[in-house]
Amino acid sequence: MNTTSNASSLLLYHASQLVTPIGNSLKHGKDMGKLEIIPDAAVYIEGDTIKETGPTGMLLKKHPLDTAGMESIDLSGKAIIPGFVDSHTHFVFGGYRPEEFMMRLSGAQYLDIMKMGGGIQSTVNATRNTPAETLFSDGFTRLNDMLSMGVTTVEGKSGYGLDKDCELKQLEVLNRLNKEHPVDVETTYMGAHAIPRDYPGGSSAYIEFMLKEVLPLVRDRKLARFADIFCEEGVFTTEESAKYLRVCKDMGFGTKIHADEIIPLGGGELAAELGCVSADHLLAVSDKGIGMLADSDTAATLLPCTAFCLHKPYAPARKMIDAGCAVALASDYNPGSCFTNSIPLIFSLGVIHMGMTIEEALCSLTLNGAGALKKAGAIGSIEPGKKADITVLAYPDYRFLVYHSAKNIVTMVIKNGKVCYPIG
Repeated sequence: MNTTSNASSLLLYHASQLVTPIGNSLKHGKDMGKLEIIPDAAVYIEGDTIKETGPTGMLLKKHPLDTAGMESIDLSGKAIIPGFVDSHTHFVFGGYRPEEFMMRLSGAQYLDIMKMGGGIQSTVNATRNTPAETLFSDGFTRLNDMLSMGVTTVEGKSGYGLDKDCELKQLEVLNRLNKEHPVDVETTYMGAHAIPRDYPGGSSAYIEFMLKEVLPLVRDRKLARFADIFCEEGVFTTEESAKYLRVCKDMGFGTKIHADEIIPLGGGELAAELGCVSADHLLAVSDKGIGMLADSDTAATLLPCTAFCLHKPYAPARKMIDAGCAVALASDYNPGSCFTNSIPLIFSLGVIHMGMTIEEALCSLTLNGAGALKKAGAIGSIEPGKKADITVLAYPDYRFLVYHSAKNIVTMVIKNGKVCYPIG
């Protein structure tokens, strides 16, 4: 590595491969498998933006290693790919629930655990009692862990307050993390994560409370870009979800929906009909839902680690891609149903168990993950004009992401044109 103090530009060179999807929008169906692969590749970066990519020989002629003000890094023997985009997480929370995990392994069902006062309500109680500074500190540590696995952008949801004060507390912490941590944090208001226990008037009254008392504050304080709802048996019906999401959209929020996770209620169809940014989970999505999502600009965000942790059948990724859906993969990192944010595990599950190709999986965790956050024009691929968010692998071939199964092979991460991992 050649470092120059106050370097204004950066040249990555002699990477064994540069592997990336290309484009500024979601990739659908077979297009997910189309990647650009440049051997012996180089990337020239100015500030936080990619300016040029191509063969090392070509870029070294234009940008010699002794160029004043330029830092250079020799990546011989290492492949480079876009920074990963984890487009569905609940990573700011208080408390843990290991006992519930063991209960599920013994046969207890997720919805039954919720009825017993566990599940989301358990984390709600803990998060309400956790100071904002502790939520921030824990969130910062979790972001460091994500960064070490090549994640450069992450979505974080609220939803562990189910009230006004704690929901705002979570969103304020997420926004502070976005400002103070290298990883970009996109925020989602998810007060509609569950119905507070014994809420007067039930689900319909709680929806009115969110729409009238909380969401205007979230909007006015610019605390979240998106609003999400858990459309599921025992939580919010499709009719309630439709009403809620329509109003959220009118208020200027991008809309997301936890859809068809356990019961096929038609959440996938609803997401396509309403033009949601993403429909997430989709383990029980119907054929009609798949068809409507394929014909829409809604990302089908699949969360294989959740199915793995719940010991449930995986979402039908192969069927969805073959039908023309734009599939994204994300972690669903949360303290209950999926206490993992392992990108290597997502790759292994997606390719080995869900029938995706390695190329489709890479697209789903980069460009399509960016599309699931309406950021595909700025991140998600390595091409001129986009943010310089780049993950460097310890091996010379991107296929090691699955071949070295469930093992983190990230050796360096460049965020906004700066090396931010290894830290220091």
